[in-house]
Formats: sequence, C-alpha cells, structure tokens
Amino acid sequence: MNKNMLNIYLTRHGETEWNIENRLQGSLDSPLTNQGIKHAVLLGKRLKNIDFNAIYSSTSKRAFDTAKYIKANRDTPIQALEGLKEINFGDWEGKQKDEVQADEAYKNFWEAPHQYNHKSHNGEELSAFKQRVEDTVEKILLNHENGNILIVTHAVVIRAIMSFTMNIPTEKMWDPPFIHGTSLTLFNWDGERFHFQMVGDTRHFQADVE
Repeated sequence: MNKNMLNIYLTRHGETEWNIENRLQGSLDSPLTNQGIKHAVLLGKRLKNIDFNAIYSSTSKRAFDTAKYIKANRDTPIQALEGLKEINFGDWEGKQKDEVQADEAYKNFWEAPHQYNHKSHNGEELSAFKQRVEDTVEKILLNHENGNILIVTHAVVIRAIMSFTMNIPTEKMWDPPFIHGTSLTLFNWDGERFHFQMVGDTRHFQADVE
C-alpha cells in the first residue's frame, strides 16, 4: 500500500473589477478589488499553519496577486505556470456578458458545455483546454509525492481539474457547488487516486480566522 499522500489546496483568484462589471476575463486580466484582496488575506489566515512544499499560480496577475496574499510571510516561492491560465474566450474577452449572450455558443458554454463551439468567437477549444489543464496538473503531481501544495487559478480551470480528478463528464462540469473567488477546495492524491475533502468552501469569508 502506498503510504504517500499529497494534499492539494486549490483556490480561485479573488474578486476582480471585471467580475463586478460582469466582463469576461479569460486570458485577459483586471485588478483585484478590495473585497478580493480581503478574502485572499482571510484564506491566507485560514491556511497559516499549513506548511506548503510549493505554491503554483496561473501566470495571470489576478491569480498571482491572490497567491501572494495567501502566501503572506512564507518563504515558499510562487511558481507561475502558463498551463494554469484561464480558458481563452477569444473575441468575448473584455466584453460584458449581456453583449455576448445572444451567441448560441455562450449559452451552450454554461448550459451544455459538451456542445460548446469555440469557433464563433475565436476562443480556445474546450477539450484542448481541459487537456492542457490535466497535463499541467499531472506535471505538478510528478514533482510531489507527499506534503502540501497550493494551486491558485481560475473558475473554469478548477472545473477542468475537478472533471478529470473526480471523473465528471463535460456536460456536468458546471454542477454545484459554485466556485467563488478564494473559496477552498481540498483533495488528496495517494499516487493512485484522488480523494476530495471539500469543494468551494467559503467559511473563512464569515469572520477573521484566528
């Protein structure tokens, strides 16, 4: 029996200005709001007693900044990985959701993702995106047999990670719970299978975690 156990702490970046404005970010970026910073700090306090062997972040500034607030005064460096970036929404990026919701592809992305067509707006193909995320996580896992790691990334990336670690088909990738900014998902890898402990937990939002 494999005695190694890797604990993977997974979170989404904090709230951003474009989140508030209902704009699609994807591969583009916008700054964290004060609320986003506050929640990242609270998550950092919640995790302050966890000794992280490594911290991984998307290369997007909103994720990297979130990782810095969670990291706080730890010495652990943050490793930015292109493979953890959000799905590229092509021509939709920077637009408000009501500007693109007439596109059938937008409706399918959220309601029938297995029928999503990226070509209408020059976006990233969903299965290629999911494979990109899976390949990136598998490379991370090769570096760690046990201990604790933190991954700071994006909503669709987290759904992609959950899809292959929990064997969730694409058509069900948006099933609840909703993944809020800086919510905490925790799962373990024993070298053979994944074991989920919590998904999208937001208890640290309620009050300062001592």
